[in-house]
Amino acid sequence: MPYHEFEASKCIPERKQHAVIKGPGEDLSHALPKGYLNTIPGSISERGCAYCGAKHVIGTPMKDVIHISHGPVGCTYDTWQTKRYISDNNNFQLKYTFATDVKEKHIVFGAEPLLKKNIHEAFDAFPEIKRMTIYQTCATALIGDDIDAIAQEVMEERPDVDIFVCNSPGFAGPSQSGGHHKINIAWINQKVGTVEPEITSDYVINYVGEYNIQGDQEVMLDFFNRMGIQVLSTFTGNGSYDGLRAMHRAHLNVLECARSAEYICDELRARYGIPRLDIDGFGFEPLSGSLRKIGLFFGIEDRAEAIIAEETAKWKPQLDWYKERLKGKRVCLWPGGSKLWHWAHVIEEEMGLKVVSVYTKFGHQGDMEKGISRCSEGALAIDDPNELEGLEAIEMLKPDVIFTGKRPGEVAKKAGVPYLNAHGYHNGPYKGYEGWVRFARDIYNAIYSPMHQLSNLDISKDEIPTDNGFLTRKMLSDATLPPEVVNDPILKQYDGKLDPIPDLRAKTYPVFPKKEPAPVAAE
Repeated sequence: MPYHEFEASKCIPERKQHAVIKGPGEDLSHALPKGYLNTIPGSISERGCAYCGAKHVIGTPMKDVIHISHGPVGCTYDTWQTKRYISDNNNFQLKYTFATDVKEKHIVFGAEPLLKKNIHEAFDAFPEIKRMTIYQTCATALIGDDIDAIAQEVMEERPDVDIFVCNSPGFAGPSQSGGHHKINIAWINQKVGTVEPEITSDYVINYVGEYNIQGDQEVMLDFFNRMGIQVLSTFTGNGSYDGLRAMHRAHLNVLECARSAEYICDELRARYGIPRLDIDGFGFEPLSGSLRKIGLFFGIEDRAEAIIAEETAKWKPQLDWYKERLKGKRVCLWPGGSKLWHWAHVIEEEMGLKVVSVYTKFGHQGDMEKGISRCSEGALAIDDPNELEGLEAIEMLKPDVIFTGKRPGEVAKKAGVPYLNAHGYHNGPYKGYEGWVRFARDIYNAIYSPMHQLSNLDISKDEIPTDNGFLTRKMLSDATLPPEVVNDPILKQYDGKLDPIPDLRAKTYPVFPKKEPAPVAAE
């Protein structure tokens, strides 16, 4: 077993089994780190908790809901507005967050009266919102507050409202993935089957495990609409509370993020006989294959093929342009969850990048299995890394760019490596054909940014370049520029003639002369 031991973690011997380098010819039986286990004390884990997995990942994207956390205000603040789950009701669920703000006195004397008071206040403050989700936290779970009873009392007092209770305190699982499971099962137990929808198509699906990050869902809905498919509900991006209560009437569950939402798909199959079909909206080939599978299920393959042909003809030349310039660039794929296997193979095949490391902070063994199987030899796979291990990996692997979350991304920037936000995106959406080109553009801009190159200069000793174009201008000068670039007003000053610019690292560019300090006159 090719375990990798970090210098920073030698004082914790167990951590050695949580990092593996994939060797030549090795399969998963030889190159799989231990994962989804309780955090090792002293390892300074950066995992999210089960409450975070329930509220932040899955619950909050529901748009017409008051999301209230029953616990200390810090729990709520930590899960507020850290992802771009946009919605078409003016982003209500992003603009507001609600908490009972439990204090020490409530821990001693009980917080149920406080919860009931807060529920009524929230509904009074937003009378147009008639739906609510209450999330349990560690503090109120430990003192035994009966949230279900309080919710039932309020619904009896206010017959026009409906409340969903999610008992997923932070300690409910090894990581936030435990919270995914909790809210999936709670939703189907409490709410699915309580509303009857209007069916308008012969082809009806639930789009599951899709959270509408920067509009990802809208891209996919456009494809489904063009195929004549009715999307009954989206679990849970831009999803309406009552729409999600009608999931039992779909003909097919189309599953995107298997790690966070496969549980409800499996229960819908067991209870209502609705089949599950896993798809992938990232990358030209995975997306095309997904549309073909859906078309095959409903017998409308021709509609899928028409979309694939149109979108590929429109966007593939642009993707190829970026692939030529990203070829061989080294990537640490550290997104935390399912994107490590959604992206691992396709960014190598369609963008020319080389994945040198994958990691997951909260995924299951299945995530790591799929991620490692799609990586090349020599890739470093890490389960639940901490900041020191991440910095050590950066120094060892010397990546050109890192795909990760905002917090570890800022650490990477301090180490001189650009990052892209794999959770909330930089300039998304990234799904769909155009979205995949947009992702490639963000990678290109991150790697070749003149500002990033300047940031690695030591102004106390390095020569300072005076040219503003650097490698980007050189790259454009070597290419056949499309009309929209040639006619760009910013580039018109060059009249389409861009001089090749030397590599910044070659240090053959013009420099400001260094001035010697003036001699000090002797007294």
